[in-house]
Amino acid sequence: MTQDLQLDHNGRLKHFLTIEGLSRRTILEILDTAKSFISVGEREIKKVPLLRGKTIVNLFFESSTRTRTTFEIAAKRLSADVINLNIATSSTAKGETLLDTVRNLEAMHTDLFVVRHKRSGAAHMIAAHVPAHVHIINAGDGSHAHPTQAMLDVFTIREHKGAFEKLKVAIVGDIQHSRVARSQIHALKTLGVAEIRAIAPRTLMPIAVERLGVMPFTDMREGLDSVDVVLMLRLQTERMTGALIPSEQEYFNLYGLTPAKLACAKKDAIVMHPGPMNRGLEIDSAVADGPQSVILPQVTNGIAVRMAIMALILGGSPAESRARRAADA
Repeated sequence: MTQDLQLDHNGRLKHFLTIEGLSRRTILEILDTAKSFISVGEREIKKVPLLRGKTIVNLFFESSTRTRTTFEIAAKRLSADVINLNIATSSTAKGETLLDTVRNLEAMHTDLFVVRHKRSGAAHMIAAHVPAHVHIINAGDGSHAHPTQAMLDVFTIREHKGAFEKLKVAIVGDIQHSRVARSQIHALKTLGVAEIRAIAPRTLMPIAVERLGVMPFTDMREGLDSVDVVLMLRLQTERMTGALIPSEQEYFNLYGLTPAKLACAKKDAIVMHPGPMNRGLEIDSAVADGPQSVILPQVTNGIAVRMAIMALILGGSPAESRARRAADA
């Protein structure tokens, strides 16, 4: 069902809702397209006219800094017209339904909606009800998926580590409530990563996580042994019910990434975090700001990756997009 929503009859992206079910070819096509957009950010004039005349609406029902801002920058660098809807003052605050909000914005000739919502499945529901010329990108839905974050993460991994097939990747923290972790696992599996490890206390580990092709660990040092990539996660306290950790200090003692724990990984291991970081809870500042951290490059790469996804959805075939970019260079 999701694949029918995401891909058109030619196998091209028409929506970007989840990593699950996407082919390795499609994921690599996005990564390769993103690579070609990196240079745009290095120009004096950081624009290409690929999406000139297109209208993109950022529809964020949850607070966001990095994701919303990088989507806005990405769309503007593609020369699209961008609208950021203030949900607090929109008609949804007066009782209008989500679909009615979208339909009213459709009537204003919107081409693409970037949607973040606290309810899992919100982006899928909208995609199932919009006309064929309107497109949806999921910027995070509940605890379900955050596919563009997963794509910028694997892009960053490839930039620093090259081929995926021999890598060992550890995902650490609140895996139970993390949409990033779910999307990341699907992306890494599809790209053929040798080993994916999930490190968390039992209260924050999904039941039967092994079914996702992941090796679970409750001991952080054991889980970090000889890994190439360490992906830290934020504690999703807003999605927790009840006390799932004894205390913040004890959590940091056991699962916070410190230089001593990082020493268990390979010497050239990279450290990642989707943000926002809670220093002293999930990660020590010495690690976050240290030489193995690629946290800020993740943010930069997010612009190129989101440009790539928008371009592939709205800008025609990859060949057409490449030809237009070459003409604009």
